[in-house]
Amino acid sequence: MPRGSSFILYFSLEQLNMARKSCHIPVTSTARFSAVFLLIASSLLLHGSAVSGGQNYHDALKKSILFFEGQRSGELPPDQRVRWRKDSALHDGASAGVDLTGGYYDAGDNIKFGFPMAFTTALLSWSIIDFGRNMGSELGNALKAVKWGTDYLLKATAKEGIIYVQVGDAISDHNCWERPEDMDTLRTVYKIDVNHPGSDVAGETAAALAAASIVFRSRDPAYSRLLLNRAMKVFQFADRHRGAYSSSLRSAVCPFYCDVNGYQDELLWGAAWLHKASRRREYREYIVRNEVILRAADTINEFGWDNKHAGINVLISKEVLMGKADDLQSFRRNADGFICSILPGISHPQVQYSPGGLIVKAGVCNMQHVTSLSFLLLAYSNYLSHANKAVPCGETLASPSLLKNLAKRQVDYILGDNPMGMSYMVGYGEHYPQRIHHRASSLPSVRVHPAHIGCKEGSRYFLSPDPNPNPLVGAVVGGPNTTDAFPDSRPFFQESEPTTYVNAPLVGLLAYFSTHP
Repeated sequence: MPRGSSFILYFSLEQLNMARKSCHIPVTSTARFSAVFLLIASSLLLHGSAVSGGQNYHDALKKSILFFEGQRSGELPPDQRVRWRKDSALHDGASAGVDLTGGYYDAGDNIKFGFPMAFTTALLSWSIIDFGRNMGSELGNALKAVKWGTDYLLKATAKEGIIYVQVGDAISDHNCWERPEDMDTLRTVYKIDVNHPGSDVAGETAAALAAASIVFRSRDPAYSRLLLNRAMKVFQFADRHRGAYSSSLRSAVCPFYCDVNGYQDELLWGAAWLHKASRRREYREYIVRNEVILRAADTINEFGWDNKHAGINVLISKEVLMGKADDLQSFRRNADGFICSILPGISHPQVQYSPGGLIVKAGVCNMQHVTSLSFLLLAYSNYLSHANKAVPCGETLASPSLLKNLAKRQVDYILGDNPMGMSYMVGYGEHYPQRIHHRASSLPSVRVHPAHIGCKEGSRYFLSPDPNPNPLVGAVVGGPNTTDAFPDSRPFFQESEPTTYVNAPLVGLLAYFSTHP
């Protein structure tokens, strides 16, 4: 990527190392966060109250799912609702002799990264498994969002012993500001295999396929069986050929989606979903046998595309709370520890709250932490509620209602109940981000401007102070900084770029609160 040239540097490599795709920048010291605000937030939560601001959760749910249609790659279907998007990347995979069309662009760029796409698909599936009954008329659209992801993952895993994990050269792509319909950057295909392992992305892919098989079990049994059988094969490959894909494909995936945390958590995550989907004892035995070896108790307050620890513990704890898995009690203890680590006033130094009450964690694109951790709070609160249990956190007893209130407070913040008085979801509310860091949204649509817009021709649109011409309705951006301030500007990609894995857990949250406001 050129440096110091007249061409705008959309992402420098130094920035990327600090960006939301690595998300491991140390948070500023706890002194930065006012103890007064923490005490106020803690008091509100401990008394079970939260200001809703009269949010229309069903409207937000509808828009959060619509966002995924704006991220689609490949040939768009006749029922495509985001009409300013057109077909793109129709020859993906051709250079490797395979069909890798379809799937999702991860964020505001035009790359298909398999690791976050699989995590997105897994979290969309979990949202439907736990909260599909709350989705009403939007359930069908949520199912389509999952299937768009799984159809691609099936293509990426169709060859025995090979998983295609990325399409597109990220450096080339990030050096341009182009519509996906125009892109003429390198569409290099990257894969893992026996000699170049990637247990992290393979384990995540297995988890996504297994979770989706539950979603389609009664709705499309044949497709569900296909997903589950493929998940088993992919997991077997991940476990037999252990290693991090960042080691095998470092120049391609780093610093964008480096696996900083290691591959061990994805193996446990994959096994947990396979056990849930198949009910086969071998996967439960795998979890018990590998709990310590694969470090199930590590970094319990992390959950995202790179780190599955909190998610593993919450997912497995459901069976423990139901009285069906006494040999997995340690996972419930870990889940309880996770809950205590993020409560206001009690939280771990790695988890803080902004003056306005938003969860703040290390790294940028903070909304990915807000939505994923809030999803776990809500899911675990339901599991606790059904078991008539609570979580002891020192002198505080964290009841299910307290956890729900904390999750709801985060959702309300996203939707506009915050110091800026703005929604961080495009198209929701009266005041929302207008200049998001997103190529397709910020450039004229093909319908309005049929002529090709080249790599460097897009610079003027990137730098323009004008609002994006194509609102990407439902997109949730990276969000405000630690002081609740938000620069509505494309170059501030840490705050203004949306991602699929921010929205995926939010779908479940919005579904629940649409029926439990």
